[in-house]
Amino acid sequence: MGAVLGTNELWQIVDRERASLADLLDGLGAQEWETPTACGDWRVRDVAAHLTIGARYPLRTVLREAARARGNFDRMIHDSAVREAERPITEIVANLRSIVGSRRMAVLTTPRESLLDVLVHGQDIALAVGRKREIPLEGARDAADRVWTMRLPPRPWPLPRNKLVATDIAWTRGEGEEIRGPIAALLLLLTGRPEAAKTWFGQAGADVPEQ
Repeated sequence: MGAVLGTNELWQIVDRERASLADLLDGLGAQEWETPTACGDWRVRDVAAHLTIGARYPLRTVLREAARARGNFDRMIHDSAVREAERPITEIVANLRSIVGSRRMAVLTTPRESLLDVLVHGQDIALAVGRKREIPLEGARDAADRVWTMRLPPRPWPLPRNKLVATDIAWTRGEGEEIRGPIAALLLLLTGRPEAAKTWFGQAGADVPEQ
């Protein structure tokens, strides 16, 4: 059982998440911006910069970045964020605020990827700097369902071979041994972040699954 948000409701959540994440970033010290995250070798500033790109880069810039990466999509995403992160931190925050209300998306994506991106990367940032950042239940459910059903762009993480059951909102997917927990924990588990997911499983007093 899953649930998909209407487009307008989805974008409203994206706008709120972008604005609140910009507020969080505004309160970070210079050293916190350099903190490593659970997202590969990206620092906080790289993750934050990445979140500004999809709604800002015109097609010609995307094509230029693709050429630099020799057509490697993952490398393009990685390297474009690292280059964008060279901007002053005030500019990165300003760029994030500037896309609140924007309905532009990265090439080959839908609004659901915009939601997935800001929710999961918002956790990458918050957890890296020891902040608690709530995830809206309906948004997390939509994002989790998108990961589960994702075909294009290809899902970069393997799905758990379990039955996932959210304990704070109606959502169930999969078969096999049950993993029960908050939808935020399940979303992070689905996006290849088991250590981050443990934070949410622990907060709910749920058993932390072994992966």
